[in-house]
Amino acid sequence: MSTQSFSSESFYTPAEDISGLKAGTEKRPDLPNVLLIGDSISVGYTLPVIERLRDTANTERAKANCGDTLAGLRNLEAWLGDTRWEVIHFNWGLHDLCYRHPDARAYGHRDKINGTVSVPLDEYVRNLERLVGRLRQTGAKLIWASSTCVPEGEAGRYAGDEIVYNEAAAKVMRAHGVPVNDLHAVSQRFGAAHWSLPGDVHFSKSGSNLLADQVVAAIREVLAGLPKKF
Repeated sequence: MSTQSFSSESFYTPAEDISGLKAGTEKRPDLPNVLLIGDSISVGYTLPVIERLRDTANTERAKANCGDTLAGLRNLEAWLGDTRWEVIHFNWGLHDLCYRHPDARAYGHRDKINGTVSVPLDEYVRNLERLVGRLRQTGAKLIWASSTCVPEGEAGRYAGDEIVYNEAAAKVMRAHGVPVNDLHAVSQRFGAAHWSLPGDVHFSKSGSNLLADQVVAAIREVLAGLPKKF
């Protein structure tokens, strides 16, 4: 099966979350540097994560919706930049398992009936191996975030595929000793008020805030184990 990777402009981010793409804090030399890498779900929780870690870490995110693992392989060097990162919290998945067709009218050309999966599972695993290998070279403590739930009725994704991709990703992370922040389990508990729209993978502000709680807790746990200079 052939793969397809859309440009970063094709990776949709809800308008209400766009500000998260430019978010960051003024760096303090006495604080550790934390990098967030992920898709629009992570863009949604970026601002509350930054705010809650303001006096604990210099927190930034990749200045992009990081899309699928193919986009990750193309852009990771630019996202890492020349900063010495102490912690990197990262995820890919929802865009990998998405089916797209160039003629589809749903945003992102999503079409699970006529489309082609963006990154098949075996390729996803190979890509993750390469990405984790590069991230480990930074010397940062890594945290993998599982992909959040795919709701029934999503135009380009089959509910349950994220579980299969998450299980495959978890095997990669176990092999590399990377802890998993289970955001999927958090999103499974969400009621209707925490989702943006029926059949949409995105979350309301309240949903993103609950995800941020979990992300902050995972990062704080890792930060607590850093050398005393922080």
